[in-house]
Amino acid sequence: MVSVINTVDTSHEDMIHDAQMDYYGTRLATCSSDRSVKIFDVRNGGQILIADLRGHEGPVWQVAWAHPMYGNILASCSYDRKVIIWKEENGTWEKTHEHTGHDSSVNSVCWAPHDYGLILACGSSDGAISLLTYTGEGQWDVKKINNAHTIGCNAVSWAPAVVPGSLIDQPSGQKPNYTKKFASGGCDNLIKLWKEEEDGQWKEEQKLEAHSDWVRDVAWAPSIGLPTSTIASCSQDGRVFIWTCDDASSNTWSPKLLHKFNDVVWHVSWSITANILAVSGGDNKVTLWKESVDGQWVCISDVNKGQGSVSASVTEGQQNEQ
Repeated sequence: MVSVINTVDTSHEDMIHDAQMDYYGTRLATCSSDRSVKIFDVRNGGQILIADLRGHEGPVWQVAWAHPMYGNILASCSYDRKVIIWKEENGTWEKTHEHTGHDSSVNSVCWAPHDYGLILACGSSDGAISLLTYTGEGQWDVKKINNAHTIGCNAVSWAPAVVPGSLIDQPSGQKPNYTKKFASGGCDNLIKLWKEEEDGQWKEEQKLEAHSDWVRDVAWAPSIGLPTSTIASCSQDGRVFIWTCDDASSNTWSPKLLHKFNDVVWHVSWSITANILAVSGGDNKVTLWKESVDGQWVCISDVNKGQGSVSASVTEGQQNEQ
């Protein structure tokens, strides 16, 4: 059973597109078509507005918190073609960097695992993905993957900095050999997996095909080092797929249909332990899904957005609908 524990009145003047808790779960960042980004202190069920950040000139689609080891840093991306990185210094939030390297709306921003440093992936409607790496003293290095997705990129999500199978195989004391990877989803109906080569260039490693319309979101699941890698994807076609790769050396991914919804599915998001997937769609609902012992994905509850009411429903047969 899921219950609504807190409702935040953001006072945004238009639709809210994203809401993200920080690492500690004490702050909430929101962004809206009213062009603003807001940060709230939500400790103990409260909601105190800490910052109202103005700098974008169009709807703000997404926000992303960096790991707190780098300080209090938030990235935002907008229809205005800009990515803004905000930083809190002495209790005041300021714009610390503005990236203007895209020719169209920037739809998604995602920070890499903190083990790699401060790296931000940005996906844009111009079809490109840019990677911003902080090099110190206020400087950001930019790498760009042009034509990552024809017609546009809608989502980016990093792979965890954990070698698949390392929980079982890793010799103690040996430093693992990390390879930076991320997934992207686009208007070409594809999910693509990207890997950093030894020369620092990014190369397309894999194309995952199953959706019949624009891919709206991708989410690479957290990992503790078990052999299987998992990615969730959702689309304009109403379908959510769970992709798994059991053997990193063969890099073969197989899709399993979680459910076919009657409307566009906008977002997919994993719990920290990667055993529950939250799905939000055009039907104005959030549903939570869990894999059962026999490998079937089961809806464990659904939350009606905006109404606060919750109904728990175990719908065993739904995931078999095509």
